[in-house]
Amino acid sequence: MTASQWFSAVPAIQEELHFDSRRIRCFAERPRSVYTLLADAVARCPEGEAIVDGELRLRWHEVQAQSDELARGLAAAGLRPGDRAAMLLGNSASFVIILFALARLGVIAVPIGTRSSAAEIAYMLEDSGCCGVFCDSETVERLPDAAVSSALRLRVCLLPQAGCRTLDEMASAGRLMATVEAYAGSEEDAAYILYTSGTTGRPKGAILTSLGVIHSSMHYEICMGIGPADRSVISVPMSHVTGLVALVLTVVRCAATLIVMASFKAKAFLQLAERERMTHTLMVPAMYNLCLLQPDFSGAALKDWRIGAYGGAPMPPATIEALASKVRGLELMNAYGATETTSPATMMPPGSTASHADTVGIAVPCAEIFIADFDGTPLSFGTSGEIRIRGPMVVKGYWQNPKATAESFTDGYWHSGDIGTMDEGGFVRILDRIKDVINRGGYKVFSSEVEAVLASHPQVIESAVVGRPCPVLGERVHAFVVVRDDLSTDALALFCAEQMSDYKVPETFTLSIEPLPRNANGKLLKRQMRDGATEAAVAALAQQPVRPVVNK
Repeated sequence: MTASQWFSAVPAIQEELHFDSRRIRCFAERPRSVYTLLADAVARCPEGEAIVDGELRLRWHEVQAQSDELARGLAAAGLRPGDRAAMLLGNSASFVIILFALARLGVIAVPIGTRSSAAEIAYMLEDSGCCGVFCDSETVERLPDAAVSSALRLRVCLLPQAGCRTLDEMASAGRLMATVEAYAGSEEDAAYILYTSGTTGRPKGAILTSLGVIHSSMHYEICMGIGPADRSVISVPMSHVTGLVALVLTVVRCAATLIVMASFKAKAFLQLAERERMTHTLMVPAMYNLCLLQPDFSGAALKDWRIGAYGGAPMPPATIEALASKVRGLELMNAYGATETTSPATMMPPGSTASHADTVGIAVPCAEIFIADFDGTPLSFGTSGEIRIRGPMVVKGYWQNPKATAESFTDGYWHSGDIGTMDEGGFVRILDRIKDVINRGGYKVFSSEVEAVLASHPQVIESAVVGRPCPVLGERVHAFVVVRDDLSTDALALFCAEQMSDYKVPETFTLSIEPLPRNANGKLLKRQMRDGATEAAVAALAQQPVRPVVNK
């Protein structure tokens, strides 16, 4: 299937000028703000089931009423357009309510993963200049002390905690306030700041705009054919660009139903999917594999499931075949993107997964993609080079980081750092990753970030972090470490766990007193080390079992 056939019913697209000098393809008719997505859903299906979160069931007009009430309370507490407020929260209906309360006020939301360490959280709060934060009883302990972070003047917890106001308290205050008009800013304004690790090890705050998230939600709506009758289970984090855009905001755009899962467990997911008649979800391939491993996985019980989207890693052909045999009528659709592309840049056309399983599909309607050599010159079909992406969904840049923005964007095209090819049909293949990203079950781990933490240990001379294959998670984190004297792997793992998210902590180590292998130019031979991690090194580590990820 070609792009022209797939997009024959796509709404009108026109070329527009945005962000001063970017000439990009945009949908001619579209909502102009994130909050408008919710208002449109209410106008379309006011009594439609909006959110299912355990025993809680909310309709669209109730979601809007609760969001507006909270917005009034937050305005009374001093939040203003352009302020930043962090959301250190797990998946819940409250996450969605807070998200749209902030959108009504024009406050920039800064979602932060709940697995982030205290040091990571402190950095993101300070870098983004957050004046408010929403947390829960599990994450509140990782917030910086009030004496250290005086700018963080508003702390709101879902349940009572010392030093915090509660969400109910803020909503109650809103009931006494006059209506707050929905913020009417530019669609080029920042809507969210999402932090993505950089090659230097310091996270960068990608600026997601209303223009970008609206186009991305429309891309999912159009390419997957999602509508009000769909029921989507979200089991990936709402704080991640996939959960936030591909599921939460897309469901709102379509006035569909969002079924909340706090965290993914294969058995519980299948039970929830059956009970709530799931029609659509988006997960990483490892999650599908874990479902297939369940002895009671019955496709017959999931007769309503029609779209199984995935991203973050290739889907093994055996998994594709197994799902096709178990769930009749299930359409598997790959999607490729990043935080910098506000989720999707490519998507698999319907019916193409089996024949193009080694690709990530074709460009979404408003995207422009080309393959470039190292100086940015476009390459011919089939020639490998860096994938560069332009469109309304590409972020405007990095928060207060003009240097990184200048290095990562040219003429509106984002330099993905991924090596790939494109064929004459527009199908994109990912061949390698320039930035040495390790993909652990859909969680991206930058080796440079882990190496920076290891380098801060007084007994570590140097290190190299690579991914080693894992049949379930795709890759696991392995570290080659040169040490000064005796140092246990458990001590190193604990050291890392204190400074970074648990999924980034190396699960196996190769310790040595010999220098790491380098080429004649002094560059580390990471490919050689990857081979060692999958063969000789792993065999040598037989006496050192794979540790589970350290939980904080």
